[in-house]
Amino acid sequence: MAAEQVATLFSHVAFGVLAATAGAAILGGTLWWLGLTQFRTGMFWTGYIALCALAHILLQRSYSRARPATSDWQAWGMGFTAIALAEGLGWGWAPLYLVSGGFEVRLLAMMVVFGVAAGAIPAFSAYLPAFFAIFLPATLPYALVSLGATDPLAQASSLLMLVFIVALAILSVGTNRTLKDNVRLRIATQRMAEELRRQKEIVEQASLAKSTFLAAASHDLRQPIHALGLFVGALRAVEIPQPGRRLIEQIEASLIAMDGLFSALLDISRLDAGVVEVQKRPFEIAPFLARICRDARLDAEAKGLTVTCVHSGRLVDTDPVLLERIVRNLVSNAVRYTDRGRVLIGCRIRHRQLSIEVCDTGRGIAERDREKIFQEYFQVGNPERDRTKGLGLGLAIVRRLATLLDCPLSLRSVPGKGSCFSISVPLAAPDALATSDQYEMGPLATGLVLVVDDEIAIRQAMASLLGGWGHQVVAASSGDEAIRHMANCPKKPDLIISDLRLRDQETGIEVIERMRAEYNDTIPAMLITGDTSAARISDAQKSGLLVLHKPVPNGKLRAAIANLMHKAGSA
Repeated sequence: MAAEQVATLFSHVAFGVLAATAGAAILGGTLWWLGLTQFRTGMFWTGYIALCALAHILLQRSYSRARPATSDWQAWGMGFTAIALAEGLGWGWAPLYLVSGGFEVRLLAMMVVFGVAAGAIPAFSAYLPAFFAIFLPATLPYALVSLGATDPLAQASSLLMLVFIVALAILSVGTNRTLKDNVRLRIATQRMAEELRRQKEIVEQASLAKSTFLAAASHDLRQPIHALGLFVGALRAVEIPQPGRRLIEQIEASLIAMDGLFSALLDISRLDAGVVEVQKRPFEIAPFLARICRDARLDAEAKGLTVTCVHSGRLVDTDPVLLERIVRNLVSNAVRYTDRGRVLIGCRIRHRQLSIEVCDTGRGIAERDREKIFQEYFQVGNPERDRTKGLGLGLAIVRRLATLLDCPLSLRSVPGKGSCFSISVPLAAPDALATSDQYEMGPLATGLVLVVDDEIAIRQAMASLLGGWGHQVVAASSGDEAIRHMANCPKKPDLIISDLRLRDQETGIEVIERMRAEYNDTIPAMLITGDTSAARISDAQKSGLLVLHKPVPNGKLRAAIANLMHKAGSA
């Protein structure tokens, strides 16, 4: 605290002492011009005041250059106080010995002295020892001497001066107290800002650690799950009893559930990486909503709920795939968190946009949770983290997708009565409808497939699965091993399937480019990855290769292989 006071003292001193020096020069020159003081005496006194001011300024500059530690404030404060005392004695000497004349003349000098004393309050009161060192020697001597004067007017003025001195002293103490309060507030604010910065760093580090952990854990977990899915696919081609087939179906159901959880994590990473492409086109909203409602009715009826869809004949202009992800998520949440009543999906035209609304008669969302529900992993009413209720990523994905589509998302909710989510979508012109190309899977061609993956279980599983589909498979763990294996093969590969992240910092992109350069041919290729790192996802997308994310459903893998080989054959 004292160190801050001394620092404030030095920051205000220059202007105050220069103004006081100017006052001394005017007073000395006026008294000499009026013949009320000798030239030598006036010059000596004015020079003394100027010398004190110079000492203050030099000390202030030394203080600024030195930037002393907080613990060194006392020596600087004592030096400043000593100069202030010398200056105060100079001002106190002026009314007594500088002036030769009666009471009126001395009163003129005293007015200047009191003006300087009053000006010392803002300049010196930050540090009371320095203030009183200049204030008391400057004002008290003449007031006390006037008490013993024979002139009644001088005696009366002395009493007024004493009252004025006491008032100024009290005012300076109050100013000092206010300054201390401001200093305390500033120190507290700085500490709070520092604590806030430290907490922000902790949160950022925790978030980075969480993201790093999730990326590593997701990748490591996807590897065996992906291999398990491949083995299950290969197992379907084996003749086994019916009870065994039921077990395979149950295993596949579990794999589908795990794939859903991993896909949610992947969606967050893809959106954060900025690799999700928006493909807007006009389409009818009625069949779009009808399909979503139809798919939701099965889960709703199992809970005794009614799903109602209010159709609209309007066309909208946005990405139908991403919009479907949003609306399906909202409808799924409405069914999940509604215990009785109904879920209503409808449309309203507002401000030249179509507002798609998903309303329910469920539990509602408290005011304090309405922003939190859009954060990752936050779920209302799921402290035990029941996995059947999801990961708490659905609404986080919804918000990111709505922002990506530039479609405003809003929420109205009353706890105990229900909630209503709405998303506003641009309307399309009535004649803007264009037919969309339907995706067609190519014929089930077979050929030589090069599989590159550093996990032996995945290589074995891919060999079994692809072999069962009629393909010839060459499996390798790295680019070098792939070159060696293919050197003994009489034909070039018809397709390359590579993991994105291999050992020794090698990537699947590099392996594919290397194999294409080896055969001087653009061999069809795809990347299969378990990474959720935003940077790696972005790199994979920029490569222009087809990217599938582990665990890959067997049907999706088979369709991707067939289409790549079909396109290569028809090129």
